[in-house]
Amino acid sequence: MSLAPRILLALVAGLGLGIALTGGWPDGAAAVLPVLRLVGTAWLDGLRMTVVPLVFSLIVSGIASAAGAARAGGVAARALACFAAGLFASAAVSACLTAALLRVWPAPEGAVRALGAAPAAGVDAAARPTLDWLLSFVPVNPLKSAVEGEMVPLVLFALLFGFALTRVAEERRAILPAFFQAVTDALLVIVQWVLRLGPVGVFALAFVAGSRAGLSAAGALAHYIAIVVAACLVVTLLAYPAVGLFGRLSPLRFARAAGPAQAIALSTQSSIASLPAMIAAVEGGLAVPSDVRNIVLPMAVSLFRLTSASANVAVALYAAALHGMPIGPGTILIGAAVAAVVSLAAVGLPSQVSFFTTIGRPFAAVAGGGNAARHLPHGGQRHRRHGGDPDRRRPRAWLTGSKRLPGVPFK
Repeated sequence: MSLAPRILLALVAGLGLGIALTGGWPDGAAAVLPVLRLVGTAWLDGLRMTVVPLVFSLIVSGIASAAGAARAGGVAARALACFAAGLFASAAVSACLTAALLRVWPAPEGAVRALGAAPAAGVDAAARPTLDWLLSFVPVNPLKSAVEGEMVPLVLFALLFGFALTRVAEERRAILPAFFQAVTDALLVIVQWVLRLGPVGVFALAFVAGSRAGLSAAGALAHYIAIVVAACLVVTLLAYPAVGLFGRLSPLRFARAAGPAQAIALSTQSSIASLPAMIAAVEGGLAVPSDVRNIVLPMAVSLFRLTSASANVAVALYAAALHGMPIGPGTILIGAAVAAVVSLAAVGLPSQVSFFTTIGRPFAAVAGGGNAARHLPHGGQRHRRHGGDPDRRRPRAWLTGSKRLPGVPFK
């Protein structure tokens, strides 16, 4: 059995055993809770410790390789432009859909209380982007942003650094991309080590969540997964009419050609593994010229992860809803842009990392036994640092936590 099914089985087993043991033998559950909380939190932190250096290294090396591809010809440059537009559109569609779904099907009230989220009435609904709030995204101190997990300033600095690197002399420029690629490779080895312990870590987190929150934890998880999966599925389905509109190709013909590659991707969770089937599809049913195929397809499996951007935004909006944070349209647009960039930074990162970090974070909130707001990046410190100004605190907290927490529609 592969890793992903084993982790999912551990998730279900942990929730069920935590609920059952707490109901049938409370003293026994109380005895093992501290140990399992320690095990689960340690595993999740081990997974999260690689995120900041990995995102920075991937963005810098990705820009360097993309810039080299763009210089190789007009086809690559047009492909990069299409990738950027598609990722932003994916994030924007996901944001609108997630907000609408959460408006008609909000997170269960019992689950919100069980996870310790602050009630929506405690949030200033007047929070709106301001000039000072936008300026707060400027990476004045990139090292400080990295230490505090402020992903938006860090991503902006990585983008600027990567583009600046393309202007450096060739003999000097070649050193840093190789260095960051080596850093990425080493971090991915660590990620694989941590993922091997995934069944243990997820079981521990799920047991604690089931013990503390009961059936409401399972309900919250099912609701959360349904919302995020729905957003990704709709974005995927919209690709078919987009093919007909922009590619002047029959959606049915495209579906027949893409079917084998999609089946391989679904079974292996790997874009690279589906590349041979993609090549066969464009050679046969789609009749794409070989010069275009040879440039675009390798770039696509590395850079164009359409549902990654949509999942980023869906998770962030769910987190905001769960914690009663109103999100305005301006914040959503910025979040969509950041989600598109972060999805590019996910190149080479196993999909299980983002998924199990995401589902682990609400469990960690329960395992902590306290106010879930303190599990947001920076907790309440940002409130004190900015004098309680919601314009500079809440929207940015949502953006910086886009891959960490799972809750509100636009207000």
